[in-house]
Amino acid sequence: LRIYDEKIFKLREHIDRLYKSASILDLDIPFKPETISEITKQITIKQKVKNGYIRPVVWRGSEMMAISALKATTNVAIACWEWPSYFSPEKLLKGIKLTLSKWKRPSPESAPTDSKAAGLYMICSLSKHEAEKDGYDDALMLDYRDYIAEATGANIFFVKNKKIFTPKADCFLNGITRQTVIEIAKKNKIEVFEDYYDLDFLKHCDEAFLTGTAVEITPVSSIDKFKFEKREMTKFLIDEFHKEIKNY
Repeated sequence: LRIYDEKIFKLREHIDRLYKSASILDLDIPFKPETISEITKQITIKQKVKNGYIRPVVWRGSEMMAISALKATTNVAIACWEWPSYFSPEKLLKGIKLTLSKWKRPSPESAPTDSKAAGLYMICSLSKHEAEKDGYDDALMLDYRDYIAEATGANIFFVKNKKIFTPKADCFLNGITRQTVIEIAKKNKIEVFEDYYDLDFLKHCDEAFLTGTAVEITPVSSIDKFKFEKREMTKFLIDEFHKEIKNY
């Protein structure tokens, strides 16, 4: 979660997702959602964080060292710290550079892809490390069908002919910022299409951007040979997103 001017943005939605993910992963959180929400608020006050990042984590205890851990306890920790935008203002203005990852998002028959689970981030870390070593900011990941999926820790959008296109979230997380951006676009009468897109789709796209709690809305300048030089729609959505935060 992010906190802006001492207000936690979409706390309820994030806590609901935490419990949904825990349920999918067979974890029974030993506290009510209201308790976790209240403690989250108290942590931000205790840490004196006015603008920053909050990360609740749920994990199995160490009582059992085996594949089966049904009798292990479920633990919860909540961290909060000051954290500016994921990318610097200069980087944001220019847009970030992505490269295609060799790793792919797995099928929902192979992993609990609709949960926010630490284990699912392993291939994301590997992809981002490799991209950074090669001079890029992040990596674009395809799904198991070779359709465009997302970046390593953020959803991706494209703009063509003043319309917005984004991959269908059926094997990766349907991010809360992703949902917010779609709501903003529809509220402003901008057409949004959620479908399956291969790499050839990028040839005629005017803009591309990432969305996520960490990256917020970040323009993409290139994905390997594909260039995205326009920013009109992205800048509009950034402005509207900031209004949404301010009025939340």
